[in-house]
Amino acid sequence: MSVDSNASHLAWLYDIYLKTGIKVPFPIIADLSGVVARKYGMIANDMSTTETVRNVFIIDDKGIVRAIFVYPMNVGRCIPEILRTVEALQTVDKCKGSTPANWVQGNPIIQSSPQTYDELIKRVEEIEENRNGMSWYLSFKNNCITEDKECSKKDKS
Repeated sequence: MSVDSNASHLAWLYDIYLKTGIKVPFPIIADLSGVVARKYGMIANDMSTTETVRNVFIIDDKGIVRAIFVYPMNVGRCIPEILRTVEALQTVDKCKGSTPANWVQGNPIIQSSPQTYDELIKRVEEIEENRNGMSWYLSFKNNCITEDKECSKKDKS
């Protein structure tokens, strides 16, 4: 979505196609009045009433905004970070846990903390056996994949 015209969007899409051969597979929304852009905080009114900041919204299949990136107009988006965030969200949704700082696809994720004392004892035993953590509250799960939309059998519990 942008505050540019439909004609600008068509020219942009055609230019992408001519230079790369890629047909953009999603709709581009023209918000000429800026109504939607203002509702989502994409126009910094203290700087301009018409220029948008560069926002990226990651919205899940339930319509919930899961992450927002905001870039000034003069700073390009970081596509690898956006893709890493999508992969991280998909992984933790499917495999139940958290991703640590600088996580990338294929790295271990942090297991959710035990909720009962019995689970805590089981976690301590698992850490001692597998050497996959520092303490009952910080342990890691390996082999969590999202390609088939499930965790590996080893890590299901």
